[in-house]
Amino acid sequence: MTPIVWTYIVYIALSIPLTIWVAHTLYKNGRVFLIDSFRGNERLADSVNHLLVVGFYLINIGYVALALKERIAPTDVREVLETVSRKVGVVMLVLGAMHFTFYSTLTANFVCAVAIG
Repeated sequence: MTPIVWTYIVYIALSIPLTIWVAHTLYKNGRVFLIDSFRGNERLADSVNHLLVVGFYLINIGYVALALKERIAPTDVREVLETVSRKVGVVMLVLGAMHFTFYSTLTANFVCAVAIG
């Protein structure tokens, strides 16, 4: 196999499980926050939580797929590792940015709802 094929395999093998782990963590730990945000309505909170996870998967796995192509093919193991590191690093930044954007927006909405009464 060529170095670019190894790059693709390692990139996908790291990025997809990372996305699944983050989604699972957000789903599990975000449930309590959503129940509180929806004033104890567990059914609504679970439904919204599920929809958020589906959207999270679509956006992140879609990004992983779009970012797969590499313009300059690595020629040795060092370049494979550098390319995979850069690509997985960007995926981690995207995951982190989505997490903080979502929860800061949700927190701001929750604070406004509590303030209004």
